[in-house]
Amino acid sequence: MSPEIKSLSTGSSSQRDGLNHQAIEDYLKTIYMLEQEESPVSTSRLAEARGVKPGSATSMIQRLHRLNLVDYEKHDGVALTPAGREIALEVIRHHRLIELYLMEALGFSWDEVHEQADILEHVISEKLEERIAAVLNYPTFDPHGDPIPGKDGTVPSVNTQPLSTLPAGSRAVISRIPNDANSNLLRYLGELSLVPGAEVEMVEAAPFDGPLTLNVNGQTRVIGQKLAETVLVELKP
Repeated sequence: MSPEIKSLSTGSSSQRDGLNHQAIEDYLKTIYMLEQEESPVSTSRLAEARGVKPGSATSMIQRLHRLNLVDYEKHDGVALTPAGREIALEVIRHHRLIELYLMEALGFSWDEVHEQADILEHVISEKLEERIAAVLNYPTFDPHGDPIPGKDGTVPSVNTQPLSTLPAGSRAVISRIPNDANSNLLRYLGELSLVPGAEVEMVEAAPFDGPLTLNVNGQTRVIGQKLAETVLVELKP
């Protein structure tokens, strides 16, 4: 863990101190996710993502800035410093390893693991993290296709595009479901066999944002455009 976060003033109890650290890690993780689309990240966008009022987000941003975990300019937004990015990637690594472990070792379904990992990501030790990674043979992707950061901070990348953009007759492999917090969505996609690793062929795309007809592992599926936008695929040659 970066020394900057350890400089946080202690609370009135160990429980309070733990909550302080968890809030910081949650904000850093959210900023990292949002930075994949825009950087710096606006305060309003961060507040929306965290489900808080802009004033609350600003207070936390200022705190993170004092800890040298973010760069912040009032009218420009917020961006992670190297120290902040290191912590964010560590928490994300914990989260995604835990998700995969819960599925592989404990029999959880892919729509159940996100909530559990959100809790456990803040409390596992580095020794336990390493043991989980070793048991899973050092995986690079979690059950939803999200990349698992390495201990050195490297993040695997795959060239993907939304399923909705596939032209008729093209084939692809489902790579990632970015919205892994939506358990209802994941459950429904699972029922349609639209999961990472599944092969899909775009049979027909109706005009004017009409339904898409797919061949998924040899089965015909008809889905809407909006649902197809939530699924990222990797084109097959």
